[in-house]
Amino acid sequence: MTLTMAALEIGQDLKLTKRLALVLEYDGTDYCGFQWQANAPSIQGALETALEKLTGEKVRVLGSSRTDAGVHARGQVVSFKTGSSLPVDAFVQGLNYHLPEDISVKSACQVNESFLVRSMSVSREYSYSILNSRTRSPMTARFAYRVTGELDVEAMNSACQALVGIHDFTSFASDIGDEPQISTIRQVYRAVVERHEDMVVFNIVANAFIRHQIRSTAGALVQVGSHKLSQSDFIGLLEAKKVGLAGPTLPACGLCLMRVNYPTSFEEMK
Repeated sequence: MTLTMAALEIGQDLKLTKRLALVLEYDGTDYCGFQWQANAPSIQGALETALEKLTGEKVRVLGSSRTDAGVHARGQVVSFKTGSSLPVDAFVQGLNYHLPEDISVKSACQVNESFLVRSMSVSREYSYSILNSRTRSPMTARFAYRVTGELDVEAMNSACQALVGIHDFTSFASDIGDEPQISTIRQVYRAVVERHEDMVVFNIVANAFIRHQIRSTAGALVQVGSHKLSQSDFIGLLEAKKVGLAGPTLPACGLCLMRVNYPTSFEEMK
């Protein structure tokens, strides 16, 4: 059954009988971000188009994280309601048939009607990848920011430990606009910088993030690794609580949403 816009507007019984959750992987290079926009390609838009082709239904997809333009994901979680009689497993292969090659559904599961994909998550895990090489790499250009000078990873890792705990991350926000009611306090559970040959990776796990927080943090850590900032300077940025103080904000290409964590597994949410 195809859902008409009129039915959506007047709230008729649309027979959307089950809620599904999907785990997505995508290369975000050519998209304006996850969230739908009228005049630009988005992950949400591509997924909703694929769902309509697969089921004949116009449904709204909700995402656990509104990744920005150019940001990638290995573990984005989305949910939607459907009245399709297709078995759950069929949504994986069926959607992948209709999706562009830079977006993939990795798994699907039916969840309880009360499942809220965004507000029920307890933490999100992101990584920022830095190619630390004098020469460019065509194989990683879409997924890593390149720094040519040698980075002191030990200093970077030591500095980022100051992020762990509950802090006001105002200095790492690029812009909080005219909305003072928006809290900049977040809880970071884990932060680590590691080197894997010529790839330096900053991993961070927190209950939530403010806009551009990770990219600004990665920029400040590069300054530490380049010995342009001391570890005490980095801590001073955190304590200053001044918008836009930390940085620079590194390009989106290096950022990837690795995982979204929930109190229980999807199987237990049925």
